[in-house]
Amino acid sequence: MNIKFLQKLAGIALVLFFSQGMAQVSSDYDKSTDFSKYHTYYFEGWQKDSDKLLNDLDKKRILESFKAEFAARGMTPVADKSQADATILLYLVLDKKTSTTAYTDFTGGMGYGPRWGFGMGGIGMGTATTTYSQNDYVQGTMVVDLYDASTKKLIWQGISKSVVQAKAQKRDKTIPKKVKKLMNKFPVAPKK
Repeated sequence: MNIKFLQKLAGIALVLFFSQGMAQVSSDYDKSTDFSKYHTYYFEGWQKDSDKLLNDLDKKRILESFKAEFAARGMTPVADKSQADATILLYLVLDKKTSTTAYTDFTGGMGYGPRWGFGMGGIGMGTATTTYSQNDYVQGTMVVDLYDASTKKLIWQGISKSVVQAKAQKRDKTIPKKVKKLMNKFPVAPKK
C-alpha cells in the first residue's frame, strides 16, 4: 500500500477519534453490597465547587442524564437527605491539552536501481518533508461517587474521561451518551 495513503488514513482516524469524544470509562464497587436495597438517592452536590467549570445548561444536562439513568435502575431522587438510601456526589476536572501529529512524505527522484540510497545497490535522490500539526482540545474527567446514606461508606465509583465537545449545540446529545456509557458500569442493569 502507498505510505502516503496510510499516513492520511491515520490522520483521519485521529481526527475522528477526537471529534467523537470517545469516553474511557472505569468503575469500582464494594462487592459485598446488595445494590437492590437502594431505591432512593439524594444529590449531595458537586465536590470542591467543580460545577463552576460548567455553564448552567451543561450542568442541567449532566444532572438530568444521571437522573434518567438512575430512574431506569429503579432509583428515585428525594429532596430530604434523611429519606435517602444513597447519596451521590459528582466531581469534574477539565484539562486543556494539545495533541501533535506528524507525517512524512517521501518523493523519489532521478537515478537508477532500487531507490533506497547508496547502501542498497543503487544510486538515487529523493526528498522527504515532515509535516506537523497540533490540535488543542479539552479533556474532561467526571467522577461519580455513590455512598450508602446510613453508613457513609463509598459503595460505587464511576470515572469517565473524554474529550469535551467544542460545539455547544452537540453537547445535548453527547452528554447523555457519555453518562449512559458510564452508568453501564453500575452494578444494577437498567430495567426493561
